[in-house]
Amino acid sequence: MKNIKIKCPAKINLTLEIINKREDGFHNIKSIMQLISLYDFLTISVAEAENTEIMLSGNSNEIPYNEKNLVYKAADLFFQKTGIKAKVSVYIEKNIPIAAGLAGGSTDAAGTLFGLNKIFNEHLKEKELHELCAKLGSDLNVCLKGGCLLATSRGEKIKVLPVISMPVTLIKPKNLGISAKEAYTKYALKEFKPKYGYTEKMVKALNSNQDIKPFLYNDLEYAVFDYYKELQQIKRIVPSSVMSGSGSTYFVLDNISNKFDENFQVINNLKFISEGVTQTD
Repeated sequence: MKNIKIKCPAKINLTLEIINKREDGFHNIKSIMQLISLYDFLTISVAEAENTEIMLSGNSNEIPYNEKNLVYKAADLFFQKTGIKAKVSVYIEKNIPIAAGLAGGSTDAAGTLFGLNKIFNEHLKEKELHELCAKLGSDLNVCLKGGCLLATSRGEKIKVLPVISMPVTLIKPKNLGISAKEAYTKYALKEFKPKYGYTEKMVKALNSNQDIKPFLYNDLEYAVFDYYKELQQIKRIVPSSVMSGSGSTYFVLDNISNKFDENFQVINNLKFISEGVTQTD
């Protein structure tokens, strides 16, 4: 039996601009994604076996522990790619909120690929791991690489950007999750689709060590904002906050006092980090 524990960080979208819809149903985007110090943890245990068996468990009652889970799909894809057969169990310690725009499922899947590859003595090269990530979803490559990244295409093409030091506070309505499908559908309904070019402006700001706050922006916030009073309440209380991904989490690049009632979860004292998924003690 071999065991490994993997630390899987959340991400926020400093910018998210939608370019157009693709023929495959996804959207081409330009987004600057930053990994932050909020983590899920995976405990992966592997034993020799004649046939591959994947078992999931965890501390959350909000996610499935079967083949619908992205962790299961990642493990299955790893074994298909390598031809290795083993009995694997993964315990998922969820700390990243579900359906929150923070890549919780994606980072766990990237962590699964990373952890299994470590257990099996780096069987796959980094490029091959990134190829598997791209097959599974749009945010996995970002979570595998870590730091601050310009993500293009549907999010799987990445370019490393400088990581700056910034505090982060997350604000999430407790009973509201917004799927990517819903957010992109609502964006499609908008007659006016702004083109501010904030991603390019933020890239220049990061490369020249200038203030990035004027360029924080999310097209999907623009798409869903009018539909949810909870999002409007967050913006009213913290005007500088911006939605991450498809929501419903907002972030502010500051440590703030909690001005929200029990219907909101506030996670303070977070920071930008330079690493992606990684092995922990």
